[in-house]
Amino acid sequence: MVGRAGGTGTRWRKERGVTDRIRLVGISATGHHGVLPEERRDGQTFVADVVLHVDTRDAAASDELAATVDYAAVAREVADVLSGEPADLLETVAERIAAAVLARRGVQAVDVTLHKPQAPIPVPFADVVVEIHRDRAHPPVVAAPTAAVAVGAPAANGPTTGPAPLPTIADLVLPAPAAGAAAGGLAVPALEPEALAGPGATADAAPGTPPAPPPDRMDAVPAEPVQVVLALGSNVGASQETLRDAIHALGDVPGLEVTAVGPLARTAAVGGPEQPDFLNTVVLGRTTLSPRALLRACQAVEERFGRVRAERWGPRTLDVDVIMHGSTVGATDDLELPHPRAHERAFVLLPWTHVDPRAVLPGLGGGPVAALAQTAPDRDGIRWVNLDWWTAG
Repeated sequence: MVGRAGGTGTRWRKERGVTDRIRLVGISATGHHGVLPEERRDGQTFVADVVLHVDTRDAAASDELAATVDYAAVAREVADVLSGEPADLLETVAERIAAAVLARRGVQAVDVTLHKPQAPIPVPFADVVVEIHRDRAHPPVVAAPTAAVAVGAPAANGPTTGPAPLPTIADLVLPAPAAGAAAGGLAVPALEPEALAGPGATADAAPGTPPAPPPDRMDAVPAEPVQVVLALGSNVGASQETLRDAIHALGDVPGLEVTAVGPLARTAAVGGPEQPDFLNTVVLGRTTLSPRALLRACQAVEERFGRVRAERWGPRTLDVDVIMHGSTVGATDDLELPHPRAHERAFVLLPWTHVDPRAVLPGLGGGPVAALAQTAPDRDGIRWVNLDWWTAG
């Protein structure tokens, strides 16, 4: 294995004259890699940092996506490897990522740093990291995933008969929800077989018919229960009783199981008009609902407890935010996952790390929750934490 800090990568860059790099940091997904049975059964968060060695001059001159490497598509491929076929070793997963990236036209070398922060190690530790460097002279020892070759580029071990087109931005933009989808309630939307088959897969499509857009990932129903994190807050009325009753209401939602409740934190309001302190906590759970169905369920609980959206960041009887839904990463008009400000909110991070000290927030800007809590800008706004409010009855 050639380390990133070793001489091979530096020598390659000097010989080839390639000095440009595209870095993707913090790509995360839930995977089932590992030797132990519980790792295969329960899964855990894996995080990858990827550096693409490319020549960006053509892209800079033309200002066209087709002249460079589409890093959004690369990030999706890396996440697919992380959540894909289980492997015993981190080394194998890192090699698969390198193979997928080098299968793309224009990538001359790749550095992969793979993190396993929840590894089953019986002593305190911060992270387990595997780093590899692969290039055309020292290619990966595993084949590129089929999807990586299909979108694109010459195989790492040999030339092709001609250049394959890179995906366009239109292939990557998340579409609006399908027409006729329910606007509310707790019903879980089902994906039609045609949507699952992908664009252009229907046999009856007439020649020249525009391909159907891919299904919205926020409506994708997980094949098995996934971990979720919800953040709750209240600063109007009997807030502690409201939060307790709301958690019971969430536990009654079909398809949602509450597995842990965090401590209660008193925090100063962030933004908005002058108002009372909030009581905040987090709920950990498992769900078979799609991300959007979970959002609708949380909104229904808010409304049940008198939530009125009259003023942004104003006082609230109840606020329920979806912080994380499995390994889902994406944004639509009504939902962004992970929550875009979770990484900087101590009133989410501190209660979360109390109930799950080894938790990891996925996505860009994420990382170990305990570390994020230590640097959250509103950490000084935490007035006190009640550790036993839930169990004390």
